[in-house]
Amino acid sequence: MWWRLSLPVQPELEESLLWKLNVLGLHRVAVQHAPETPDQRTLLAWLPAHEWPQGQRSELFSSLMPLADTFGLALAQPVWDELADEDWSLSWKQHWQPDPVGESLLILPAWLDVPEEHAHRLVLKMDPGSAFGTGSHPTTRLCLEALEQEPPSGLRVADLGCGSGVLGLAALALGARQVLSVDTDSLAVRATTDNSVLNGLRVDELRVTQGSVEVLAKLLEEQPADLLLCNILAPVIEALAPHFQSVICPGGRGLLSGLLVEQAPRLTQVLQSLGWMVEPLAEQGRWGLLEIRR
Repeated sequence: MWWRLSLPVQPELEESLLWKLNVLGLHRVAVQHAPETPDQRTLLAWLPAHEWPQGQRSELFSSLMPLADTFGLALAQPVWDELADEDWSLSWKQHWQPDPVGESLLILPAWLDVPEEHAHRLVLKMDPGSAFGTGSHPTTRLCLEALEQEPPSGLRVADLGCGSGVLGLAALALGARQVLSVDTDSLAVRATTDNSVLNGLRVDELRVTQGSVEVLAKLLEEQPADLLLCNILAPVIEALAPHFQSVICPGGRGLLSGLLVEQAPRLTQVLQSLGWMVEPLAEQGRWGLLEIRR
């Protein structure tokens, strides 16, 4: 028997909740949403019934509540449905659909075919099972749309905090010469590697290593990238900012997301004090995207 948790979530909370569940070792998860209603999402998780009695389920929900508090939000009440034994992997796959982004990209769960109406789009095949996001979060979409608006044709791209690897995949689909990626989480490295294979990329096209900005600098072999992608929370961006000059070449630029709009002024001030020109490029809901250049 299985318990299925259904929890309506605000877009701001999606990434944090997926991260928390992943940290807790819960990988049977999905986020149900339709592209036409991006603000209406339901987090789904499948838990073995014998391991999750009532008390344990209540504690799990309590552990998620502080994440909502961080954003000044409140979690909806969870719904627990008891299910007969089933192949959960097939069950959660039913909740993923092809997801068009911008004018030219399509995020496609790996087991689905390209719908005829999206045949003209650049396809990014993804395995959503890694709990590292598939591009539905507003910060990821902001980055994807910014890449589309100024395609990185022929550029060498660095992806700091790559997660599922979706930004690097998009950069290559839009003409990048090479993507070099790092993430401090070994599961993210594996997810990016797996998604790279799904998209038929060569190892020299997308390289990924576990680590942070110092490891990225070494991966770049002292030849900083033309474009840095960094979709991480604002406090982490601030901590990493002093190292950006080692991974962005003179004349290059960076796309920084993962930050709330209200966090942008402080982050802008920090970046400017380090010699960067900062421009707010876009917003979606409470989330923002900054561009930096020398």
